[in-house]
Amino acid sequence: MLKAYVFRLYPNEKQRGMINKTIGNSRFIYNYCLNDTMAEYKETGKSKSVYDQMKLIPSLTKEYPWLKEGDSCALRNSIFNLEDAYKGFYNGKGYPKFKNKDKYNSYKTNNHVNTYKGKEYNSIKLDLENKLITLPKLKEVKIRGYRNLKHIVGIIKSATIKKEAGKYYVSVLIEEELIKPIFIPNNIIGIDLGIKDLVITSNHEKIENEIKNYNKRLKGLQKALARAKVGSKNRYKLKLKIQRLFQKIRNTRKHLIHGITNKLIKENDIIITENLDVKNMYQNHHIAKSLANTPLGELIRVLKYKCEWKNKKLIQIDRYYPSSQICSKCGYKNEKVKDLGIRKWECPECHTSHDRDYNASENILFEGIKLYMKGLIEQA
Repeated sequence: MLKAYVFRLYPNEKQRGMINKTIGNSRFIYNYCLNDTMAEYKETGKSKSVYDQMKLIPSLTKEYPWLKEGDSCALRNSIFNLEDAYKGFYNGKGYPKFKNKDKYNSYKTNNHVNTYKGKEYNSIKLDLENKLITLPKLKEVKIRGYRNLKHIVGIIKSATIKKEAGKYYVSVLIEEELIKPIFIPNNIIGIDLGIKDLVITSNHEKIENEIKNYNKRLKGLQKALARAKVGSKNRYKLKLKIQRLFQKIRNTRKHLIHGITNKLIKENDIIITENLDVKNMYQNHHIAKSLANTPLGELIRVLKYKCEWKNKKLIQIDRYYPSSQICSKCGYKNEKVKDLGIRKWECPECHTSHDRDYNASENILFEGIKLYMKGLIEQA
């Protein structure tokens, strides 16, 4: 499998200059090739292939000699990124846009392996014991991250260097051997996903959404940015503050998601949840604002690939299954509970008192067990 490891980079002044230069070169090549492709399509009705665009690089380096100063792999990868953008456009995404320096501050370089006199040499090397990474053009750069790891077993494929909110990061893509443990279904759990409480389990445990609402602070900074003079130092400082705030929100989300998913996978072998349609949920204006600070879609995505790695089973029940309306004790369906304002209710049939969320998680568990048993019968 391919796995990415992200490290914080601590380049010196010379290395920072080289990183910034390579980022600028990559952005220039991307924009130049996008403009060239658009012009070609207007004239001939056909787009240039990625290999035709690769042939432009030698002539461009002669016309613009400063392109030679950065990493040459980054220039080629910019063209492949443009090809991916066009593939996305053909699959229904938006048309590729020109990159600007405020948003796009990264470049990708590949690991080249050469053998000389029986010894193997790599252009990208990772030394976790000494906290160093060797990158093309940059040589050795100090890093920080993954304190518990002494080494990573695998083949380094590429590295993406990124500048974000005045800080530098490197994402190293490594090909590792995936060894799956034997699947033994000992523990099973049903989970209901919410907004205030992000995860509610059938074991009657609630995990709160700990992501703070930074909207008020963000709004104040954006107002101040709108008033600041274009090109001034104060405007630059405000932009940096906004970038760091967005970065803080992203990091908080990642920490929360990985904490929850690691706990669920460590303690359970079968995890049952709803197949939510998050895009349609945003159309409900009553909950759309709250959903912006609730990473439901990302939590399910992370849970899926971690279950694949650890050979655990993730079962998703039908999204239209009325888990909140059904009594988990007797099976009576109470349609009055459609109202999201009802958090607790009593079953008219068996008179059992229900917490809306715990009841839903129990029903999700029962429905998932049915699907799991049905699958076993079909396989037999």
